[in-house]
Amino acid sequence: MTDQGPHDPEQSRAPEPGRTSTEEPERRGSGRIWILLLIAVGVMLVWSWQRSSSELGVNIDYSVFRDELEIFNIREVHFTGEVLTGEFRFPPQDPPDSFSADKLRFNTVLPPVPDEKLLEDLRRSPTDAQVELAMRQAFEEDPDELGRRMKLIGQLTSTVKVTAAKTSIGLGTQLAVWLLIPLLFLGGFWFLMRRNADPLGGGGMIGKFARSPARKFEPSERQTTFEDVAALEQAKGELEEVVEFLKSPERFRRLGAEIPKGVLLKGPPGTGKTLLSRATAGEAGVPFYSINGSEFIQMFVGVGASRVRDLFRTAREHSPCILFIDEIDAVGRMRGAGLGGGHDEREQTLNQILSEMDGFDDSSSVIVLAATNRPDVLDSALLRPGRFDRHITVDRPPREGRLAILKVHCRKVPLADDVDFQSLAGATVGFSGAGLKNLVNEAALSAARADRSRVMREDFEYAHDRVLIGPKREEILNDDERERTAFHEAGHALLAWMLPEVDPVHKVTIIPRGPALGVTQLLPEEDLYHVGESRLHAQLVMLLGGRSAEKIVFDEFGAGAEDDLTRATSMARRMVGHWGMSETVGPVAFHFGGDHPFLGKELQDQREFSEETAHVIDMEVRQFLETASQRAGDLLVENRRQLDDIAQALLEREELTRDDLRELLGEPVPRCSRRRSES
Repeated sequence: MTDQGPHDPEQSRAPEPGRTSTEEPERRGSGRIWILLLIAVGVMLVWSWQRSSSELGVNIDYSVFRDELEIFNIREVHFTGEVLTGEFRFPPQDPPDSFSADKLRFNTVLPPVPDEKLLEDLRRSPTDAQVELAMRQAFEEDPDELGRRMKLIGQLTSTVKVTAAKTSIGLGTQLAVWLLIPLLFLGGFWFLMRRNADPLGGGGMIGKFARSPARKFEPSERQTTFEDVAALEQAKGELEEVVEFLKSPERFRRLGAEIPKGVLLKGPPGTGKTLLSRATAGEAGVPFYSINGSEFIQMFVGVGASRVRDLFRTAREHSPCILFIDEIDAVGRMRGAGLGGGHDEREQTLNQILSEMDGFDDSSSVIVLAATNRPDVLDSALLRPGRFDRHITVDRPPREGRLAILKVHCRKVPLADDVDFQSLAGATVGFSGAGLKNLVNEAALSAARADRSRVMREDFEYAHDRVLIGPKREEILNDDERERTAFHEAGHALLAWMLPEVDPVHKVTIIPRGPALGVTQLLPEEDLYHVGESRLHAQLVMLLGGRSAEKIVFDEFGAGAEDDLTRATSMARRMVGHWGMSETVGPVAFHFGGDHPFLGKELQDQREFSEETAHVIDMEVRQFLETASQRAGDLLVENRRQLDDIAQALLEREELTRDDLRELLGEPVPRCSRRRSES
């Protein structure tokens, strides 16, 4: 049992909603409008170019211009980059073929200029000195062509009115810049807005961006059913009603019954919420739409709401069907809470989800399934009857459930005869379905590394240790550190062996694993959901056993007990402040920390009690820990020989199993998981 998504990439996109028959003619009409617009702009540009050419007069050669300048027949000239336009005083003696007496304007192209800055100075305020300097510079660089041009400028400054412009852009280019580009922007904007007036009905960039990215999975031969979901019998029973409604809704409607519109699956990660949803769709034989809550949220406000509308519209068109929203807490957090207010895009998306779920008519066979591992941060409007009115808790499986899940995941794994599923199920208390799958995979990897044809029991033991306490570290301890670690772990192991309320010892090792230098591993024999005060006090004694052993042997405390002290202090504070196990404090629950303001919860005062009460709580926690430490020290002093034996064995072998401890210490004290008071 795993909490994973579907596996078929070919079915990774939801089909687009149905389109009306008028969309193709509308698209063709839009294309004709664009063609007519481009033709009109082209005609306008050609007309403006012809008009500008006629106004400029005739084109003449540069030599003709020089001849007319020599006889003072040039009235004025205008420089526009490399183009020289001007006006004759009288018609030229040898006019071009296209010249007439009424066309005194002309234009010609000048040679390139080497010094543009000097030319600009000459155009603004030419003087004889500047002209002489320009002519001298030009003759030095190119006495043939450029020199003639600078000499021309000198002649013009004395006989002709000279004007100049810094740009060489013609009238047609200016029209293209000032008219064509704005028209293109306006036309493109109008085209997009026209096609995307309803983002759900049209295509284009905006329409595609606002569409829902939900993945649709049609019924197929390899569909998931409830037979593929091991354990979780209560959750499957709740969902069977949903399946029955999708198969035969009239059976419920004729009696006036209404099936829940929304079903919320809540529980720890990896417990099979997604798998249950797919199995529900597979049993009902209806389309299954899957989307993650974070896929609604985008940087643009309003896109998430558009995607919600698209998703629910598509679901209605393909009803009966199932909508599955995974990690709904990403979009369904409480509105208007936390520091700085809410998130506009997230809140608009949530409001749209609330509206769509409440807006279902009674005839639409659409069931919304959602999954989350944070139901405490969901908005209350989302959880009210009429929306998600059925809540199903998907918890970690018990022993029998773990046994069934292990068998499911080992179907394709060749196993040796020494593999015992019963012992594996008992040794994996607290594992989720995903954790059990990972355990089987690690065991298979271990067998592959050893080049074995079957997975053996030792592979599962290796995988179990790797998952729980981490892989072995390549770290070498010196003799003093190994001895301290051995006595520390021996103190934990001896007290766990002697105290009947503590879980049995499974393994003790001084091989560094994960963040720890040594580990005493305990495995419960049964699943516990409620513990008594005596068991908690015994656990405090066991947690402080390593610290007490170091004090007895080395006459000082070590730094390796930091994690033990942290866990023991947390447990003692809960016993005093949460569970009412202190006679001095009494049956009162105290709030020690505020809710995180960024998780959709309001910021609260960190303490709801006085300084005097806080002092009393601290003193009681300290008393609990000191009593446990004293009891641990007394037991270890009384059994000093067994403590030394365990430590010496650890120094020699580095790892002791339950059978090894039984040889050293004899049979453990009989376990007592529960004490009943006599009436």
